[in-house]
Amino acid sequence: MEPTMGPVQAAADGPYSFSSQPRSLPSRPKYREQSSAAETEKVRYGNIMIDPRVVRGNVLSARPPPPQSTEPLTLEVKRQKRAQKHTQARRLTQEQIRPGTPEPVEGRVHVHVQTELYLEEISDRIIEVDGECQTDEFLDRPPTPLFIPAKSGKDVATQIEKGELFDFDIEVKPILEVLVGKTVEQALLEVMEEEELSQLWSHQRAFAELRNAEFAELQRLEEQDRRIREEKERRRLEHLEKLRKQKETAEKIAARAFAQRYLADLIPSVFNNLHDSGFFYDPIERDIETEFLPWLMSEVEEELQKKVLGRTMLDSLIRMVVETRLDEFSRPPPAAQTKGPAEEPGATDAAPKMSGEEDAADQPAAEKEETDQPGAEEEPSDSS
Repeated sequence: MEPTMGPVQAAADGPYSFSSQPRSLPSRPKYREQSSAAETEKVRYGNIMIDPRVVRGNVLSARPPPPQSTEPLTLEVKRQKRAQKHTQARRLTQEQIRPGTPEPVEGRVHVHVQTELYLEEISDRIIEVDGECQTDEFLDRPPTPLFIPAKSGKDVATQIEKGELFDFDIEVKPILEVLVGKTVEQALLEVMEEEELSQLWSHQRAFAELRNAEFAELQRLEEQDRRIREEKERRRLEHLEKLRKQKETAEKIAARAFAQRYLADLIPSVFNNLHDSGFFYDPIERDIETEFLPWLMSEVEEELQKKVLGRTMLDSLIRMVVETRLDEFSRPPPAAQTKGPAEEPGATDAAPKMSGEEDAADQPAAEKEETDQPGAEEEPSDSS
């Protein structure tokens, strides 16, 4: 194991460099073979979304180091994972072995207490402190001096006499000819351009005048056409309105004639029906039927009730008297009253006589009431 782990550790500590055992290259044809469609479909391309070589996230932040080859790092990664698992297992074992706080007694609860040397206030709100810092103002950068290359080589001078290299009269002649020719040519071009512009302006003025005249004639024709159309439309509307009024007048005349012919016999029949239904009545007769007759009937009814009440009371009084005398006559006479039999019968005879007189007086009164009642009943019938 040691010879195997040595190169891996050296590769992990130092910079990465590719190395492999020397081998001979396999022989391959000069040109690629044409692959069939089935072989092309079998080729699986890699997904850049899971490729660790593709950088994701903010491109401005510090980029992670480029991933090294997966083959030499496989053993290193396995070893690191194994060491992490061993460390976690050891930590869990120590936590399980460490004795915990015993359970609190009944009625008490464990509370977290600060055991440090300096106590600090515990609060849910995070303490915030504002800090300020003043920096110096940036000074303007001085202007960059002109670049003057360093002098190199040697200075050499040459003496030239007057007239050796340049004769003004000879050299200026072609230049002057060119300048005068160009000036004259430019002046001629400008004159021609001005004449052409003046001709163009004259043509534009003539065209504008012609266009304005045509436009005015077009407006006049359009206005004339508009007036003709408006007049035609107004005449058409007037004719339609005249026809409508004639039709409406004819319909009104026909309706009036039909209404007169229809209502000739309608009004008498309506009045007859209303008269038969009771809408037209004599006010005196209606007043008698609605006011006098109900009052008369109520008065007669009250009078009859009074007579019936008096008769009922009289009957009750007679019945009481008869019952009282019947009770007296049904009792046996006492011994003290047997001695005067002549006087008692007289009294007894007087009693029946009084009862007979009361009956005789009651009978004419009853007959009078009976004679009065039909008369009272006949009055409403006569009045009705």
